[in-house]
Amino acid sequence: MSADAKPAPHPMLGPLVGLIGVWRGTGEGHYPTIAPFTYREEVTFGHDGRPVLRYSQRTWRSADDTPMHVEAGFLRAPVDGTAELMIVQPTGFAEVALLRVIEDAGQVALDGGRATLTRAPSAKDVLDVRRRFELDGDELSYDLWMTFAGNVDEHHLCAVLHRERT
Repeated sequence: MSADAKPAPHPMLGPLVGLIGVWRGTGEGHYPTIAPFTYREEVTFGHDGRPVLRYSQRTWRSADDTPMHVEAGFLRAPVDGTAELMIVQPTGFAEVALLRVIEDAGQVALDGGRATLTRAPSAKDVLDVRRRFELDGDELSYDLWMTFAGNVDEHHLCAVLHRERT
């Protein structure tokens, strides 16, 4: 294999292979403690031939392109129908979630229970998060729920992204 050639995705990735690429789109956020907002987003899932995907995400405020959020991590290959998502955020959080992998008629959903969340001492008092991803061809959507400030499992974010390239 030449230095420029990319390895094939690991077979253990199974339906997660469909996530590989750069995704861009828009989303909206709301929560009882803040004003609603909209944002632009870019998500990248990459691989190097091992049974894990690299994950990176960044957002910008729609109104003025101000950077808003960034996170990075890994999505580990499914075992017994469950994938593992590990994410760190500069806001002071590390998150580990088990996501059920659901395949139906060419679509793939990753549905998570509450994540194990570790906070830095200076981070906000977020108690947990929950994510759901849905992949349908070249469209990736997600929702995120959060428990914070007395609001339990409250919907916070949703976005629809389209594959820009693999």
